[in-house]
Amino acid sequence: MDFKKQKPIYQQIADTLCERIAGGELKPDERMPSVRDVAVQLGVNPNTVMRTFDFLQQTEIVYNKRGMGYFVSSDAPEKVLELHRKEFVEEDLPIFVQKMNLLGLSFDDLKNTVAERKIL
Repeated sequence: MDFKKQKPIYQQIADTLCERIAGGELKPDERMPSVRDVAVQLGVNPNTVMRTFDFLQQTEIVYNKRGMGYFVSSDAPEKVLELHRKEFVEEDLPIFVQKMNLLGLSFDDLKNTVAERKIL
């Protein structure tokens, strides 16, 4: 995994695990890889991975069965989508709108460009 400086490593690991959940690789109520396995696979400190799992548990994407490990929540795909939407609206969208304003583009310009290029 190639880590970026803009975002904490634990969040980048969480993003990767969320992508695996959203993509169906990790299914609801399926056991997650262990903290140790993820740490070894990514070459990071187990404490960093533990922070990732704590974050995912706080967002109700995973849950912990004492003595058994972490499991994907039954509604994890929906929670992942909700989390990504929130991140987009709070982080990406303001930058996007600011860039549109700097370039003198309106939302109608954007809508027409999307229609012309058949992006959607």
